[in-house]
Amino acid sequence: MSWLDRSIAAISPRWAYKRMAWRTGMDVFDSGSRGRLNHNWNPSQTPNEHMKATERSLIRARAQDMERNSDIGGAIISAFERNVIGTGIMLQAKLPHDLPGNANGEMNKQIEDLWEEFCKAENVDITATQSLEEIEEMMIRRYIVDGGIFLIKVYVKGEKFPFKIQVRSVDELATKNTIVAHGDGNRIVEGIEIDQYNKPVAYHFKVSDGYFLNPVENVRIPAKDVIYLFKKTTPQQVREVSNLATALPRVKDANQFIEAVSIKERVLACLSVFIKKETPSGGRMGRGVQTGNEIDYSGVSLAPGMIGELNPGDEVQTVVPSGQASNAKEWITTLVRLVSAGIGLSYEAVSRDLSQVNYSSARQGLLEDRKLYKKMQKMIIKRVLTPIYQEFLDAMHLSGQLELPKYQQNKESYRAHVWIPPGSAWIDPLKEVKANETALASNQDTLARICAERGEDWRDVVAQRAVEQQLIRELSGPEPTDTDIPKEGADNEPDEENKDAEDADDAA
Repeated sequence: MSWLDRSIAAISPRWAYKRMAWRTGMDVFDSGSRGRLNHNWNPSQTPNEHMKATERSLIRARAQDMERNSDIGGAIISAFERNVIGTGIMLQAKLPHDLPGNANGEMNKQIEDLWEEFCKAENVDITATQSLEEIEEMMIRRYIVDGGIFLIKVYVKGEKFPFKIQVRSVDELATKNTIVAHGDGNRIVEGIEIDQYNKPVAYHFKVSDGYFLNPVENVRIPAKDVIYLFKKTTPQQVREVSNLATALPRVKDANQFIEAVSIKERVLACLSVFIKKETPSGGRMGRGVQTGNEIDYSGVSLAPGMIGELNPGDEVQTVVPSGQASNAKEWITTLVRLVSAGIGLSYEAVSRDLSQVNYSSARQGLLEDRKLYKKMQKMIIKRVLTPIYQEFLDAMHLSGQLELPKYQQNKESYRAHVWIPPGSAWIDPLKEVKANETALASNQDTLARICAERGEDWRDVVAQRAVEQQLIRELSGPEPTDTDIPKEGADNEPDEENKDAEDADDAA
């Protein structure tokens, strides 16, 4: 209400009410109306990042509680872990064959073998407790629940692999000094130091003594040594927000509803007997003085098969609500569908309930889910795995583990590689194979894309098939020629001329 409306309302409330009613009737958009239907819909117009800052930690704490205590939350997280990371994202070095020492791909094999050894827990993790595949699983879990995660590039001395990864959660950011101005123009916003263009320059983390975090002492790590994986949805956004923010209310409703129905069914299952006495038990002392003690009901609960005693005059009255257990399945299904839609997955991917689908609907749901999985795989490859691999090559070259002639001049050629995400199987493989065969024959698809869908490299498939076919030819011998195959209907008996010649020879 403007100052003019308030002034009019102070003089004549009726006039002010009519004025607001007429103004409401002239609204162009229903969503912009301030009338009765939108009376309680008053979102804040504060800048987006300032609003998120006040609720970010609370949302993250609630998401972590859901991760620990909710079946639906666990199903959401496991769906992403199972389909985005799966058995791991494999590396294939693709150095050009014209590079020195890589005529037959020997250098590719050397890099891949060294990378496989680097991915072990004792080599890649600064704590020596997680392999790279396990780090990827934890990374996608924290990305979904917390909204983001940090991977710090660390170098140590005296080891075969000096380059290692340190994983840090977003809870470790030092957020005490929300906005601090520096002489160079940089600001610290919730633990992230940014420049005038909102580009991260450094990250300020709390110092850990091994278990507890010190909120006072901080450590500054330059942005070039930090991989910050989070989803940015607005231009001003600096920090992460849990990807479960929209799903949390529905998950909470489902948990509370299931608990209420479970308590009701447990109460109904308790077959109990209560004994009601009209006169109190025990004798009396004097006039109206009872020697027996009355029963205290505080803290008393129902149990299967219990026999209880009531005070004189007390009756047992139970409230049996109806309609909860009968529609529990439909209501929970609706909540799970809302949760699944909020995070971008199908109901079947979260609930694992395939009772209401056929081949076509199940396949369509898988296609939509895989679009989201592939998008997340691409994000992990571009923002996490590729920078780690490039740092790995630099470290191996500088430490002498890899001999890469003229590495600085041909760095792009030496860094050539591809990542192969885990493959996926279809519901009906025969239909998919026939569809791929038709697509290849009509030039509507490529072998490279088909193999990539299955998590394989088409060059490896072709090379392996050539080896198998060569081995089959060697074991089965040469293929029969036309002269070796008898013609259909041919007479194996000798002709008459040859037969007469043989008879003459026998007579002689």
